Amino acid sequence: MIHSTIGDFGHLFVIISFVASLISIFNFYKAETSQALDQKKSWLQNGRTSFIVHGIAVFGIVITLFTIIYNHYFEYFYAWSHSSTDLPTEYIISSFWEGQEGSFLLWLFWNVILGFIILATNKKWAPSVMMVFAIVQAFLASMILGVVIGDLKIGSSPFILLREAMDAPVFNLNPDYVPEDGTGLNPLLQNYWMVIHPPVLFLGYATTLIPFAYAIAGLWKKDVKGWVRPALPWALFSAAVLGLGILMGGYWAYETLNFGGYWNWDPVENASLVPWLVLIAGIHTMITYKKSETALKASIILVLSVFLMVLYATFMVRSGVLGESSVHSFTDLGLSGQLLLYLLFFLVISIVLCIVRWKHIPSTEKEVQTYSREFWIFMGATLLCLMAFQIIVPTSIPVYNSIIQSFGGISNLAPPVDQVEFYTKWQIWFAIGLAILSGTGQFFWWQKMERTKVKESLLYPILITLLLSAIVITTVRMTNIVYILVVISGIYTIVANGKILLSVLKSNYKLSGGAIAHIGIGMMLIGILFSSGYSSTVSLNNTGLLLTNSDEVEKDFNQTNLPLYINDPQNMGEYTLTYKGRFFESYEGGYVKASYLEDTKEPNTKIIKRSIQKTDETLEKGDTLNVYGENHYYKIDYLSVDGEKFSLFPRAQINPDMGGLIASPDIRRKWNKDLYVHVSSVPDPTQEIEWSDPKEMEVTFGEKFFLNDFVTVLEKVDRVDEVNGTQLAEGDLAVKAQIKIYGDGEDYILNPYYVIRESMAGRIPDENREIGVKVNIQSIHPESNSFTLSVRTTQKDYIIMKALDKPLINVLWIGTLVLMLGFSMAIFRRYSEFYKMRKKGME
Repeated sequence: MIHSTIGDFGHLFVIISFVASLISIFNFYKAETSQALDQKKSWLQNGRTSFIVHGIAVFGIVITLFTIIYNHYFEYFYAWSHSSTDLPTEYIISSFWEGQEGSFLLWLFWNVILGFIILATNKKWAPSVMMVFAIVQAFLASMILGVVIGDLKIGSSPFILLREAMDAPVFNLNPDYVPEDGTGLNPLLQNYWMVIHPPVLFLGYATTLIPFAYAIAGLWKKDVKGWVRPALPWALFSAAVLGLGILMGGYWAYETLNFGGYWNWDPVENASLVPWLVLIAGIHTMITYKKSETALKASIILVLSVFLMVLYATFMVRSGVLGESSVHSFTDLGLSGQLLLYLLFFLVISIVLCIVRWKHIPSTEKEVQTYSREFWIFMGATLLCLMAFQIIVPTSIPVYNSIIQSFGGISNLAPPVDQVEFYTKWQIWFAIGLAILSGTGQFFWWQKMERTKVKESLLYPILITLLLSAIVITTVRMTNIVYILVVISGIYTIVANGKILLSVLKSNYKLSGGAIAHIGIGMMLIGILFSSGYSSTVSLNNTGLLLTNSDEVEKDFNQTNLPLYINDPQNMGEYTLTYKGRFFESYEGGYVKASYLEDTKEPNTKIIKRSIQKTDETLEKGDTLNVYGENHYYKIDYLSVDGEKFSLFPRAQINPDMGGLIASPDIRRKWNKDLYVHVSSVPDPTQEIEWSDPKEMEVTFGEKFFLNDFVTVLEKVDRVDEVNGTQLAEGDLAVKAQIKIYGDGEDYILNPYYVIRESMAGRIPDENREIGVKVNIQSIHPESNSFTLSVRTTQKDYIIMKALDKPLINVLWIGTLVLMLGFSMAIFRRYSEFYKMRKKGME
């Protein structure tokens, strides 16, 4: 049955949201331009009402689309493309924003929430700011409108039916055909970070609109100064949320991807980082303006640039232009023209307003005085912008190529081959300069500095920095001059800002946000240096085995990857490793060995083949167990030289659509380093096994013999009344053997059957993939009380794994928390100041 009604409602909500946003634009414009007070209030009330209608419609779209996905209405293309019946609830939530339409809807949703807050908290600026909001909402709503007029397509609807999106023969035979299941969620997105990272990141994108809207409103109203005060708390909040979203992406990459890091300088990663860098620069110039009424022009340009960079990033990621240069980009849904129009509209508006109002924007000469705090803040902001510029220029190479080719030209520009090396060799010098500036500039900020005071203020921080740096450099035996400079600059910014923090805490702790944030930056810099620069491979292959001779894998694959066979201990540095087999994760938590479970038609439902003792319960034979069927976990037991024992469960999926093995690491965290482990190759559990030719052997009860090099005993043979749950008919005869195989650390039981029905013998073998044995009862010899077994063997279960040591990575993670703490304190302070000013009637 086609659930067409709910889709119709969803599309109706989209239309209402689009129309209501257009009406809001007009109402807020009239509210701002009307001279009479009563008319202004009337138009503002109309604007509020229309924006509320728009917001309710957006909520309706969200609820409708989630209902379609959650209830598995696969007649809808969006639900079919991004979800499946076997997804747990948390990943169904992730599938909501996996597609372009869902992510635009998420952006719309956050803008509605922020718009409601603006309407409730700032009446003075509401008409002009909300007009900008309404324009943005109209553009975003148009992205999911899904209206086609002739050859013109406006938006892509998430409520389009599968039969309307695909020209498949099945729909000619049955227009009401509904697939039983969807294509599922990208395996790499099946992670808890993907439940929270995209909403936080898009909230960060959405919040960049608020400072932008205040700046546009200030230029439009000729109030080129007044917009800074209400915009600054929001700019800080935006920087905190967007920064948190970016950091969450780094955490996700570290825990989910197997490249051993948290930042790969992928174009989509860069597209989110650049607006954040420009926003941080803008915040510093805005604070400078509030303190000394300088850098206003720079503040306007930077604040406007942040939102424009967000729009440019959206264009790059969602137009399909990065399709061949980024693994994260979206395919082109035919929306590139709309996205470009969206960007150009606000770019032109920003440029025109700046040109028209430029002469009204005051400026001073304080920025160029070397010993002024304005100079050091301006230098820091400039360096941040240079960092952003160096990232965005090469990242935009596919855009340049697309532009040239659209005019009939040919472009040979190519993105960097080794993007990590290319960007790092530039950004590391910017980071060193930024650390030095953030340490030194704080002294100029908090006290009036003269030439004679500079030496006095900086002497002890420099001496302490040199002492600590010498200890670190000597301990690590650091010889790389760049690394030495990173250590010195990182320690310097921590020490210098630590001194400032101590002095600020004595007077007013609310003023300490900046110093704390800068300390976090210094810690992150040191953590990045050691966790990346001193990361080492510990899974060295000393077995003498050639793992592969393929040219498609990395050159040192055979040297840096270790083969592990089931229950066969191997040494790796300070550890003895034992591979214990393939496992599934149950819905209730915990891991269950795959060989203890029997498959059913549902990939997430398994039948238990033997009693299993878990920590708090016993699972009985024949019970069903819900597991995450797509994910396979490979248990590796570790025993360190000092007696420490633990287990890691690196994850993998076999996904032919994504190139085969999709591996995610498991991590053993220590205070000073992480042991980072992932599988590089595993047998495909979905493929048929190639068994050897059968080999027969005659055995008796209690006799020991070898199967695939394992000691084995035929323990007993019992007559049974049913076979694998099927009752025998009258006159049938069946026996079940119990064969015990002694493995290293675990024993295995095989139960082959011998069945006689209507004078015909039937044999039902039993097998165990882990030890590579398949056995059936070939014949029974009552006269000698013996049995002939037919045995086939194959390769024992194995994995090939890679392990890295990531030293001092916790310094990086702690630094991110310190950075967020500093932002939080700065937001609280600035909002408190704004709130007090607003109560006095100044805003």
